[in-house]
Amino acid sequence: MAFAGSAVRRMVSAAQRPFAPSWQTGARSYSSKPTSAKNVPYEKTLRQEEGAPTGPTKPLPRSADAVVIGGGSLGCQTIYHLAKMGLTNAVLLERDRLTAGTTWHTAGLLWQLRPSDVEVELLAHTRNVVSRDLEEETGLHTGWIQNGGLFIASNKQRLDEYKRLMSLGKVYGIESHVLSPAETKDLYPLMNVGDLYGTLYVPNDGTMDPAGTCTTLSRAASARGATVIENCPVTGIKVHTDDFGVKRVKEVETPHGAIETPCVVNCAGVWATKLGRMAGVNVPLVAMHHAYVVTERIEGIQNMPNVRDHDASVYLRLQGDALSVGGYEHNPIFWDQVSDRFAFSLFDLDWDVFMQHIEGAINRVPVLEQIGIKSTVCGPESFTADHKPLMGEAPEVRGFFLGCGFNSAGMMLGGGCGRELAHWIIHGRPEKDMYGYDIRRFHSSLTDDQRWIRERSHESYAKNYSVVFPFDEPLASRNMRRDPFHQVLLEQGCVFQERHGWERPGWFNKGPPAPVKSYDYYGAYETRKNVNYKYSELLGKEYTFDFPPHHDVIKNECLSCRHGVAVFDMSYFGKFYLTGPDAKTAADWLFTADVNKKPGSTVYTCMLNKRGGTESDLTVSRLVPGEANLPLAPESNGDAYYLAIGGGVAEHNWNHIKTVLQDRGFRCHVTDHSEDMGMISIQGPKSREVLREVLDADLGNEAFPFSTHRVVSAAGHRVRAMRLSFVGELGWELHIPKDACLPVYRAVMAAGAKHGIVNAGYRAIDSLSIEKGYRHWHADLRPDDTPLEAGLAFTCKLKSSVPFQGRDRLEKQKEEGLRRRIVCFTIDEKVPMFGLEAIFRNGVPVGHLRRADYGFFIDKTIGYGYIRNPDGGVVNADFIKSGHFTLERMGVTFKAKAHLKTPFDPENQRVKGIYA
Repeated sequence: MAFAGSAVRRMVSAAQRPFAPSWQTGARSYSSKPTSAKNVPYEKTLRQEEGAPTGPTKPLPRSADAVVIGGGSLGCQTIYHLAKMGLTNAVLLERDRLTAGTTWHTAGLLWQLRPSDVEVELLAHTRNVVSRDLEEETGLHTGWIQNGGLFIASNKQRLDEYKRLMSLGKVYGIESHVLSPAETKDLYPLMNVGDLYGTLYVPNDGTMDPAGTCTTLSRAASARGATVIENCPVTGIKVHTDDFGVKRVKEVETPHGAIETPCVVNCAGVWATKLGRMAGVNVPLVAMHHAYVVTERIEGIQNMPNVRDHDASVYLRLQGDALSVGGYEHNPIFWDQVSDRFAFSLFDLDWDVFMQHIEGAINRVPVLEQIGIKSTVCGPESFTADHKPLMGEAPEVRGFFLGCGFNSAGMMLGGGCGRELAHWIIHGRPEKDMYGYDIRRFHSSLTDDQRWIRERSHESYAKNYSVVFPFDEPLASRNMRRDPFHQVLLEQGCVFQERHGWERPGWFNKGPPAPVKSYDYYGAYETRKNVNYKYSELLGKEYTFDFPPHHDVIKNECLSCRHGVAVFDMSYFGKFYLTGPDAKTAADWLFTADVNKKPGSTVYTCMLNKRGGTESDLTVSRLVPGEANLPLAPESNGDAYYLAIGGGVAEHNWNHIKTVLQDRGFRCHVTDHSEDMGMISIQGPKSREVLREVLDADLGNEAFPFSTHRVVSAAGHRVRAMRLSFVGELGWELHIPKDACLPVYRAVMAAGAKHGIVNAGYRAIDSLSIEKGYRHWHADLRPDDTPLEAGLAFTCKLKSSVPFQGRDRLEKQKEEGLRRRIVCFTIDEKVPMFGLEAIFRNGVPVGHLRRADYGFFIDKTIGYGYIRNPDGGVVNADFIKSGHFTLERMGVTFKAKAHLKTPFDPENQRVKGIYA
């Protein structure tokens, strides 16, 4: 069949078949039954030969320290790294043969550059494992081919994105080059470059062979003592409840016997959801058809790099003297009836769906129009709500770990993720910051919501090749969680962001309201596309690496806060109570700061993991014991604490606290009242004047000092007022019972009218907080950063003798000196930065910006990043002061000034109400 001859005629004449989301009446999926197996472009697979034994390939042990389920890329990488780290009593169970599910037909591409520092590190480890480590250990070649990668840019925005990747790559020593269309033509003579803006060439990218890689991984793991058993499906997972009421993994059941184990690792790919149900664990992924075709021989294609043409949503993988062509479409086919008997099988390719990739491929490599198709490959892949994997210990059951949902990137991410997952299992936490992959990044109310999983996974799939802009927001599955202020803020022009299912204020537009509409699947599946969609139009204007069109709107919100007064809706914050007989002991252990000051105090603190990394920053308020007055106060006849935590990470924090309480055996309880209260923050020099008309309390510095709280009356309603600031100004937070939210808000706005009060959103908070030097968790502050490195030593009670989790690591780090630390940078040129920009000291790369924004009060771009000493020495004040720093943005360098303290109000006068 010619690539674009009869295939095109067949596609054009084919009738369009209807498709609807599965929860709608009469919905169905295409091609739900697998066809007989087809050829894939590899010399071999691990398919079982006819007549071979059908039972387990090895006897099952009676017990194991860990059982990995699934023999694909992630399962093999995980068992290999577990064994390499010394956990040799580990077993891998594969229901058929290794790679039988989805791994056997994967394209096997590896691209080194991604818009994430952690992913760059994960990919680097995979590359090292398949190109070097395994061959050195076993003497076997994995099938690694280093032929380079070429990223296609058809417009300036796309090339700007690639230049950002290039700058980040310099920090990690990854060679890459921006090429002109003419240079691209010299490198790839068969390419059409007439519509190119430029390309990014990465010489050391390549491809992996799934069978060769997984075979070598299993042999290396077996050589270290692990056991790999094929032809052994799992039929059940036993869970028991311990004496403290905690559910834990007990046993894995198979038709051939059971294995007692405290740890199960779900690496079952598209079958992971079913495996999770066996243990009562939600695994929020969907299975979709994902396809590519393999061409006949192409003269002159040999040794060419692999190509990703994101704007055409197509990739071209070198396959010897042919090409594999695939991509991501807007109308992928869902596989709703996932079959247990699906092994080394494929679906029939739906040409109606695949046509768009052929058109893009022919445009990029015109000779394809004359080339035939040798084989089609359409198999199942698992996809998730944010196109990121699902990893870590499940919140429902201790000892049940996830390593699934890899969005067709399981081969390239497998090495790095397998190592982190192994470290997670053995040591309780990964080494790197894996929050972006941690199952606990999703709120528990979402992980079993089929509409949310399906809509969000579809959008993530459809946008996989879209430019990754700094301020993008999803359109799918919105309005899942709304606070009491939502409608009144919408009517005042609020443009909402989505975090953790919550709708939170982003910024306030001067035009008419911009509500978020129901998801339209981008017009796919005969869904009517939203028209006159104001929110989508505003979001589209955000799609830039320059200052957005409403830059001045955010500036006004920020400066109104700095000079007058602004109100921020922060209701999506997590709001927890910690009570019980051991509450004080638990608080001492959980929190780095001394939170056991007198009742009425509020303390900013961190929570650490065992390695001293920062799992959270939050405020902890000590409460007066007494009867319950929910939601404002819990019942307590002893110590009690109110925890306020950033809403986007509330689930992560909740599970961290619960895990620590369980592991330490503390007799206390943590309860969640996040949905029961709203929260507004009134900030700025005039905040006291406004609130004096609303609160029945003395707001003077002596009567109501900074970092204190009390229950007061606001417009006739009881609220908890806290004198705190996340923007560096005089201000108070009001934590308000749900039913009282709107009356209190209206009273604040009425009192503030004569003072010019404005609504402000989280875009303003981002700017104001970085200007003040306050940290954002999972930006400036992550689980792989210690408080000492992050400039938060003041939150740690190291001068006391009170133990807390991670203290030993901090003491050792303090004694040895910091090998990395966060530094503030400003530049004089008015250019936007967003994070990932490379940091150079005396011309040598020493780190990259974690977060950057524009500071409107000081009128400069501000960035924060961690720097290292390239000689491996200590990073102290002299090292910083003696260096000449530059920041590289999209390949252009800018002189930067390093600051040891924030350039805005370094003496903290404004939060104390002192304004010069």
